[in-house]
Amino acid sequence: MKYLYQELEQELAEYIYLGRLPSGTKLPSIRTQCEERGLSKATVIHAYQRLEAAGLVEVRTKSGYFVSVQLNTKAKIPAQSPSVMQIRSEPHLIDMSDVMRDIMTHNAAFDIAPQIDKRSQRPVGITELNRCLSRALRQQGGSEHQYYDEPAGSLYLRQQIASRYQRLGCRFDEQDVLITAGCQHALSLALQSCCQAGDIVAVESPGFYGVLQLLESLGLQVLEIPVTSTEGISIDALTETLSKWKIAACVVTPAFATPLGSVMPDTERKRLLQLAEQFGFTIVEDDIYGDLSFGARLPPLKQLGRNDNVILCGSYSKSLSRELRLGWVVSSREQSSLMFLKMVNMLALSRFTQQGLVDFLDDGSYEKHLRKYKYLLKEQRDQLIDLLFLYWRELGEIRVSQPQGGLALWVELEEHYKVDNCYLDARREGIVITPGNLFTAQDQYRNCLRISFAHHWNASRKNAIKRLGEILLDKCSADKP
Repeated sequence: MKYLYQELEQELAEYIYLGRLPSGTKLPSIRTQCEERGLSKATVIHAYQRLEAAGLVEVRTKSGYFVSVQLNTKAKIPAQSPSVMQIRSEPHLIDMSDVMRDIMTHNAAFDIAPQIDKRSQRPVGITELNRCLSRALRQQGGSEHQYYDEPAGSLYLRQQIASRYQRLGCRFDEQDVLITAGCQHALSLALQSCCQAGDIVAVESPGFYGVLQLLESLGLQVLEIPVTSTEGISIDALTETLSKWKIAACVVTPAFATPLGSVMPDTERKRLLQLAEQFGFTIVEDDIYGDLSFGARLPPLKQLGRNDNVILCGSYSKSLSRELRLGWVVSSREQSSLMFLKMVNMLALSRFTQQGLVDFLDDGSYEKHLRKYKYLLKEQRDQLIDLLFLYWRELGEIRVSQPQGGLALWVELEEHYKVDNCYLDARREGIVITPGNLFTAQDQYRNCLRISFAHHWNASRKNAIKRLGEILLDKCSADKP
């Protein structure tokens, strides 16, 4: 239950954070608030004084209350980045949790309120993509339905993918590209081509839980390497572990790695390539978020490689549509092995889906979509950060990553919070969260969670953020030292 002054305070604070009340705006007078809202004078004054104490408003003598002129977006974002955890540098097998399986069952990994309100905004380019797919299906001849797609995938699609990477400085062509059923399929083929059961694979920590699932299914051992929110995987930590363990592969996401959204600098990318050459392991590069940079598109790690020790994986599922299960894996050295593995696992993919995507890429619709979509994502990221500091102030200190691309950010709470303990309580109210311990095979990151900004912050999702903060506070306050 909230008191009336708290309701007024929260409403005005939200308007301030979301820009509806810009800096310098005069708030309604105390008398006006009392008359229009039916509140007592003491209630309004109490709310205004709390806003003043929070630094959101300031009093001007004989003039009233004004939104603070010192307030700006940067001031609301904390300087503290998420901390780097101490990770056990020892390879071990994996057993993923039931929570992960529940999240994937409900298809909700990137939506905090999937059941509360499914009336989401249609992604910018989906209408045109659907037209291209429908046209490709109509143009299919009767006899074409009796034949499989060629094993490597559509030549025209492979040419499109290779051409886009060539413009970023990559030195491979369509012969090196193999079309897959999404990025997860590409990662699976890449790992199978360079690893055998029992091998050790280095991964980012916290890192993509889909990779952990793959390693579990393939009987591979995981070696977790710490990640920072600014520079990605720690090359110093990887170097140290290479002196103790022989790894077969290292899976990395150089651009906007989930869950922190970090980007590897060129210096660290070059060091990683040198280590791969020195110690003879394969780099499996996940480039699924590469197109979602809020600035210029970053070239993949493979662009810097002088040999073929990098297997490049990607997909349009994050940048365009989850339903478009088309990805790619790129390697000259492992091409024959990858082709064989694909034919064993999945003989062919849909011809008309590939042709529809080719048409969508060819007429410039994808670039048009990206320009609008990235702008929306950046706005939604900023709104999410504002909402966290508006609704979660009572949780104490929080650390938030500030990705310059991708779909999600990482929130670190004080240590006594156990986010995974709140999963079922939130789930009962239609709120789906991804607790931090899903991004590791060890018992850590329990005070963290990933939150996506892939969806529009409508009233339902705002309320989900607000309610989740209340659940965290109620569930974990008893554990506070």
